[in-house]
Amino acid sequence: MYYYNGFVCGGEPEEAIKVIKVKPLQDQIMLLTFNNGETRLFDATALTGPVFSALQDDQVFMSPVLDHGVVTWKEGEIDCAPEFMYKNSFDYAQVV
Repeated sequence: MYYYNGFVCGGEPEEAIKVIKVKPLQDQIMLLTFNNGETRLFDATALTGPVFSALQDDQVFMSPVLDHGVVTWKEGEIDCAPEFMYKNSFDYAQVV
């Protein structure tokens, strides 16, 4: 049990999910490593709407920058919540 913003919560507080490493790949796919140690594949075609239209330009898509655990593009004009990227990504088993 713990207190958060004046409320009593059950269980233990969870650390917020953050992206700690990003590698853009071909065909709008990204290899993401999260702060929980998982590496996952994210299909950026899931990012729809006018705000994400610039990602269709390979030069923009291939230039992501991490800002406090959030993947951003175009000097922060475009970003995506790490929770969304985690929830909508797939396990990636690295071959050693």
